[in-house]
This record gives sequence, C-alpha cells and structure tokens, in this order.
Amino acid sequence: MAETLAFLIEKAAVAVFMFIVVLTVVAWATLGERKIAGFFQDRHGPNRAGPWGLWQPIADGVKFFMKEEFIPDRAYKVLFIIAPTFTFMAAGFLMAAIPFGDRIVLFGREILLQIADINIGVLYLLAISSLGTYGIVIGGWASNNKYSLMGGIRTSSQMISYEIAMGLALIALLLDHNTLSLRSIVQQQGGAIWHWSLFSHPIGFIIFVVASFAECSRIPFDLPEAENELVAGYHTEYSSMKFGLFQFGEYTHMTVASGIIVSLYLGGWQIPFINAPEQGSFFWGLVSFGAFWVKTLVMMFVFMWVRWTIPRFRYDQLMSLGWKKLIPLALVNIVFTGMLLLIFQHLGWAR
Repeated sequence: MAETLAFLIEKAAVAVFMFIVVLTVVAWATLGERKIAGFFQDRHGPNRAGPWGLWQPIADGVKFFMKEEFIPDRAYKVLFIIAPTFTFMAAGFLMAAIPFGDRIVLFGREILLQIADINIGVLYLLAISSLGTYGIVIGGWASNNKYSLMGGIRTSSQMISYEIAMGLALIALLLDHNTLSLRSIVQQQGGAIWHWSLFSHPIGFIIFVVASFAECSRIPFDLPEAENELVAGYHTEYSSMKFGLFQFGEYTHMTVASGIIVSLYLGGWQIPFINAPEQGSFFWGLVSFGAFWVKTLVMMFVFMWVRWTIPRFRYDQLMSLGWKKLIPLALVNIVFTGMLLLIFQHLGWAR
C-alpha cells in the first residue's frame, strides 16, 4: 500500500512538473516566433515588455484575460465555449507518453522522466493527436459563420489526408524497432549518431515532418485559417481567452510534435557517442532532460523558420501533395524497408 501511494505521488509530481515545463516553453515560444519573424523581416520584434521583450508572453496573457468576452447571438453557445478547451486539452494529453529524459534519482528513488511508459505509446499519440481536430471543427461549426465553418471543414479533410501519410511513415519505423513504446525506440538509438532513426529512415523522417506541419496547421499548411481567404478561419468569431486557448493549443501542439519527432527520429534524450549509465543518477537525469529539450527547441525553430520562409499552398496543392505524393511515397517506403529488413535478417545484420 505504501509503495503504491509513493508510486502515485511520484507520477503526479512528474506530471505536474512536465506540464509546467511544457507550458512555460509554449508561452515563451510565442515570443520566440515573433522575434524570429522580426529577424527575417529586418525588425526588432517585441522589445517593450521587460528587457529585450522577455515579459511579452505575460503581457499577452493578461491582455487575453482582460479583453471583452464576445459570443455571437446565433452561435451554439455550449459548443462554442467547449471547443477551445477541447483543442488545448487534446494537445496537452499528448505529452503523457513522451520520454522527456532518461531517469533521475531523487530521495533514493529512480524516477522515469516520463509520465507514462505505455507499451502502445505510438498508437496513443496517433489517437490523441486526432482528437484536436474535433475542437477546431466544433468551434468552426458552432460559430455559425461561413468562414469559420469552411476553416473547420478544411481542418478535417487536411487531418485525414496527412494522418494517413504520417501513420504509413511510422509503420516502416516500427518494423525496424519492433516496438510501440517511445522509450524503447529512444533506447535503441543510443550510442553513435548514425544509430538515430533519421539516418536509417530518412524518407520516413521527411514524410513524418511534413505531415506534422500539416497536423499543426502551420505554414505552408495553414489553410484552415488562411487570412486572405477566410478572414481568420475557424476562430474568426473568437475573442478574449477563448481565442488565447486556440493559440495556446496550436503552440502546445507544435511543441509536443517537435518532441515526438525528436523521440522517434533524433535520438530523444540520447547524446551521440555517450552511453547512458546502467543505473540512473541525478546528474545524468538533468543531462538527458537538457539534451531532449535542446533538440526539441531546434526542431521548434525549424517550424518557425519554415513559417516565415515558405508561402502558403493553394488548397488543391495541399490535397494533391497528401494523396498523390506523400501516401504513395510512404507505401513504397514500407515495401522498401521490409525488403531491406528481410535481407539484413538473412545476413544476420538485424537490430
């Protein structure tokens, strides 16, 4: 009984800590994106709230809470209110299965830096990531605005198209690693840098990253909120903190998607040519935690870099890329990977 209680307290503490860390990163990611946009456009970006604009996310949060709350008369009020929370929660639930580090020793206990090491972690991530679509579609429909509804419909069709490519890209990876646990996949990428799945599955990596951009509705795939076509898309009618939750959910999804890419293809917390100790320690736990977040922040920078570099696709180009390019390429990648694995197994080179 005492051991069970200690385990529950440990997991609750890990969950709260990870939630606070992710939300902190998400809050300042909004500042980072605006600073990066300013750099690419040869301007300063936010620089009034605090030194170098560091308190801008706090100022934005206060602004969202203090702005007037507006609900259209003809909106379906219950669904209109629920939708932003649903989107944010779906993005937040994704962090449960991500291994943010190896192990850390505290108070004589060895604690995994992961909320839940479930043996079907990859399936969990695919399932939960799909739920965020419902919040956007419901918000677009409940607004009773034709532009919002069109943005919601675009979201649903976009997610269906690119989730298929994303799932097919993962099949080749799972054939190689022979596990659905993210922790096991990260552990298999330890040692030399060429053990990272990026080098053994480059095509799958490219497909997964492109599909992740579409899942997060980031440029060049932000058709659900295309300002020049749909005013602001699915959140046209939203204001105050409801609009803030949609924005927060988008950045949370981007942060978590970066963490998933790092775990699946970039070695997770692994540091090239440094093997994890057989027994955890406080120092190694901090180092592995830091290594994971360095890689994740680099991946987030790529998301922002692409946004301010590449123009938006037309809608027909978006759908054509998903169905006519990525899905066939992912299917070919599965067949090619399977053939290579059979050859390697025959030669005795299997993982």
